[in-house]
Amino acid sequence: MKAEYINPFLSATKNVLETMAQTPVTALKPRLKDNTTTYGEVTGIIGMVSQQVSGSMIVSFSKECILKIVANMLMEPPKDKIDEEIVDAVGELTNMICGGAKAQLAKMNLKFDLATPTMVVGKGVEITYYSDAPTLVIPFKTEGGDFVIEANLANRK
Repeated sequence: MKAEYINPFLSATKNVLETMAQTPVTALKPRLKDNTTTYGEVTGIIGMVSQQVSGSMIVSFSKECILKIVANMLMEPPKDKIDEEIVDAVGELTNMICGGAKAQLAKMNLKFDLATPTMVVGKGVEITYYSDAPTLVIPFKTEGGDFVIEANLANRK
């Protein structure tokens, strides 16, 4: 994955969580993913396709992190377990983050079509990627816990 594709995901993630959930986020050092399982307890996966590039964006939250983020979004106390409302919120966050990254990637003349997010509940669940390109993992830290953004955009053959 090209380095210039990273910043749109970083800035979109920071923008969405800080404005929608009043949750300051800190990006940690990106790394290559060495497995095909989910990081956190709730994961949103969205396919991205343009004429030149295809792949996916994945956002995966630890339980503590997503419960705090959704509580902030809804301005109510955190729930104690993951339920349908939490899963729906992850779907919305996935759409918003990917949409923000899509807008920034369009400035690089990459016009993406986005799939509907697929939601996965459970830590360490095996997932299938839309691209065989190496997957870049961008870890984030919040006061409520950790989450990751994964992206694996590659030139289409």
